[in-house]
Amino acid sequence: MIEEFSVTVPAPAGDEARTVSVYLPKTKAPCPVLYLFDGQTAFFDGRSPFGNSLRLGDLLDAGEVPLIAVGVDCDLKNRLTEYSPFAFTFGKERSEGKGKQYMDWLTGTLKPLIDARYPTLPDRAHTFIYGSSMGGLMAMYALADYGSVFSGAIAMSAAVWTDTEKSAALVKNFPADGRLYFDYGTAELSPRYPGQRAALDAVQAALAAWGGSYAFRLIKGAKHNEQAWRKRLPEALRFMGFSVQEQEE
Repeated sequence: MIEEFSVTVPAPAGDEARTVSVYLPKTKAPCPVLYLFDGQTAFFDGRSPFGNSLRLGDLLDAGEVPLIAVGVDCDLKNRLTEYSPFAFTFGKERSEGKGKQYMDWLTGTLKPLIDARYPTLPDRAHTFIYGSSMGGLMAMYALADYGSVFSGAIAMSAAVWTDTEKSAALVKNFPADGRLYFDYGTAELSPRYPGQRAALDAVQAALAAWGGSYAFRLIKGAKHNEQAWRKRLPEALRFMGFSVQEQEE
């Protein structure tokens, strides 16, 4: 079952109403919670701006996975600013780097609301976060700077190319007992972003130096879209400790 309600988010351009979508498993027992960036793309193809979604609810239903999943719609106009922990400029793309503002709201306002409204296991060990692209970068940031809240992060196709040095530096702040699933599709490597390969190498080296529990995957032929991320979700969730079946297309 998926419930939806409206919240006020301190967006880059000022407070605005957003939709929160919450997947609830059949069990009434307290469950771990997975928070997701880009909530529009989490559950239903019809709500996704790109016509495809992760179909996360279907995946969790199929395996009767005892997990609550919370997706918050993003700011489509100011996504680069809302979903980056640091400012950057790349060609015509620019971010003011207000990711801290968003994460302070998610951890300080949204999480207490979710914990009060639903049967969650609110402790750090049972709280996880997922993101793709800019959301993937934010998932890394969440584990780095909000490691007292999240014990694990899933970062798919993370936009580490926006600033190689600062992205790799996030890894140094990961909690020693944290978990990170990180992947990238080889078909995403593009001449438009010449620093991608170097950024991936820097993150991989930082992860090796960190020494924590991580998975680093380069997925041959995978593109930058929800269909590709959907296929990788089962492995990522299993890495976080959940018993998840493969999704059927």
